[in-house]
Amino acid sequence: MCFGNKLKGDAPTGLHDDTLNSRPVETNKGRPTSVKMPQNDSYAPPAGPPPSHQSHQQPYNDQYVAPPGPPPSHEYAPPSGPPPSHTQAPYHDWQTAVPDTSLLPPPPSLGHQRSSANNATEEEALQGKAWCEQNPLGPAIQFPQAALEALAAGNIGVIKPRSYNGDLTTLRPGVWAGKTKSNSKDSSIISTLPLYSVYEHSPLRTEMGKTIYYEVRISNRNRGEVSLGLGFVAQPYPTFRLPGWHRGSLGVHGDDGHKYINDLWGGKDFTAPFRPGQTLGIGMTFTPRNSDKPPAYDSGPAQTTATTPINVEIFFTRDGRKDGGWNLHEEGDAVEDLPVTGLEGMHDLYAAVGSFENVEFEIVFNEGEWMYHP
Repeated sequence: MCFGNKLKGDAPTGLHDDTLNSRPVETNKGRPTSVKMPQNDSYAPPAGPPPSHQSHQQPYNDQYVAPPGPPPSHEYAPPSGPPPSHTQAPYHDWQTAVPDTSLLPPPPSLGHQRSSANNATEEEALQGKAWCEQNPLGPAIQFPQAALEALAAGNIGVIKPRSYNGDLTTLRPGVWAGKTKSNSKDSSIISTLPLYSVYEHSPLRTEMGKTIYYEVRISNRNRGEVSLGLGFVAQPYPTFRLPGWHRGSLGVHGDDGHKYINDLWGGKDFTAPFRPGQTLGIGMTFTPRNSDKPPAYDSGPAQTTATTPINVEIFFTRDGRKDGGWNLHEEGDAVEDLPVTGLEGMHDLYAAVGSFENVEFEIVFNEGEWMYHP
């Protein structure tokens, strides 16, 4: 049915109000008729209270009666005796299981891509690398007795490299004076005799330790930056390169204080740069390795997991006192660090003093004039 435009709830036209409130019902005759619903009769609720008030039960709280005695939580009594933690040993004794980590080798130090002070050119680095490939490390040499006596007395000479531009003279037995010019290129002054001789000093032959050492004095007249490096090399070594840059060599450089072990790049942090008037020293100690002893857990210095038969420690001194050191086989970076072949006690090792630009110094092999005595 459509109501046209009437609103919802409006009556249709033509219908009375009383018709709206009627509905068809069946009569006895079967015809529909209309029965009016009362309109004005008021609704009367049934007698009595509403159903919710007809219940004569007591409220819930009044109806419930707690059982006699204390609540269950008060009936529990703890078992006799101390708590379990006092009757049995700890599950894990970590102090016994974990070793003292202070005896472990130090973590590897990361190297620098470039030195913060001076750097050689890439071309020079490649030349040095090619030179080493063409001239592999040589075998140990058995020196005559006269050479060994001179070595023991500290009466050691030096070889002036061709790239060295300056003076290099002997002051007295075992002491050499050097002074370079500002245009002097990278150079390594190498001793005529090895400070470590395999045939004479190897712990595998003598069953004893051996320490080699020398010092360098920086002149008070030297400029502020000390263009000098101290180290050791296995022969042959390219003398137009500083010690520590190629295989079979190590060095500590004075311009940046970095240590170099077969490192063509920028070295690793080690000590403070050298200063005019200081006396610097570098040494190596070779000892037989006890292969039966577990590494790193003895009472001595931190060991490494190296399997080489000789343990090698490097130490550095400044003005008569130790100023740092490291183990040759300390943990290194698998990508950046190269092997230390040539420095492990199987090759003769020579003193090497590197210089470049303008520097004034003295090399001291004579033990009687050292500030530090190993």
